[in-house]
Amino acid sequence: MSAFTAIDFETADNGRDSACSVGLARVEGGKIIHTAHRLIRPPRPDIIFTYIHNISWEDVENEPAFGAVWPELADFFKGIDFIAAHNAPFDRGVLYACCAAAGLTPPKEQFSCTVQLARKELGIKPATLSNVCSRLDIPLKHHHALSDAEACAKIMIRVEQVRAGKTAAGLN
Repeated sequence: MSAFTAIDFETADNGRDSACSVGLARVEGGKIIHTAHRLIRPPRPDIIFTYIHNISWEDVENEPAFGAVWPELADFFKGIDFIAAHNAPFDRGVLYACCAAAGLTPPKEQFSCTVQLARKELGIKPATLSNVCSRLDIPLKHHHALSDAEACAKIMIRVEQVRAGKTAAGLN
């Protein structure tokens, strides 16, 4: 089994640098061993996606900006094989934009997309997070960054279990 970190961002607006919440779940040996959730003050006070994630400016105005939050979270990415995200292009884009805006170097590890893997390896369509979680009986409080990250981690664990089963059966 791989060591990886699942990540999920919620954003305030259409700018990829507008993270207002991040959830992380570190996985080793097929188990979630550590999680973290942080609210983040986005660079602009107009939060247009409150209707999705229920985070308002009042919730984040006194929180640290991404550059101050990142040092608390950087250890999640040490010694991992990859980063998992459900719809990886979105979360990778947010991470890279937030790091760039803060003058930080993003993690070098590749992203694995559990949307694609749920389709390809698990045969689940549609591969929305809520549908995949429903099919795999994974609890989900959708659009809460920590719940989404934990769900992503559990999907990735399931994918690795399926892959291991195929290899053991000589089907790979």
